[in-house]
Formats: sequence, structure tokens, C-alpha cells
Amino acid sequence: MQVIHLREEYIKLGQAIKAAGLVQTGAEAKVVIQDGQVKVNGQTQVQRGKKLVAGDRVEYNGETIRIEA
Repeated sequence: MQVIHLREEYIKLGQAIKAAGLVQTGAEAKVVIQDGQVKVNGQTQVQRGKKLVAGDRVEYNGETIRIEA
């Protein structure tokens, strides 16, 4: 499990999976999110601009990201 520490109040979903190295580009993040391959807190999420806050968990391609303050 990877951990992303917030620098601000939130991070957007697309930015989070890119920062964690699960995708290479923002364009790739957009595609995998819109294809329904990413889950946030156990629910499929198709908005790459979804704001993630401390405590959220993101799942993609067998990897999990935890968002922390």
C-alpha cells in the first residue's frame, strides 16, 4: 500500500494515481478513471477531478493508495 501525504486540503483523483506512479501521464489517468477501473473507498469512480481527503483509499490495478494529512 502506498501513502500520499496531502500538502493541501485535498488532492484530485487523477493527480493521486499519477503521483503514486500507477499511471505515467494525466491522459492515462483520465482513461483508466473514465473506463471505471478505479475505486475510491470501495466504489467505482469515474470523475478524475474527485477530491480526495485524508482517510480515503484508492484502488487501481491491484494497488491501493491511502490518503493521509
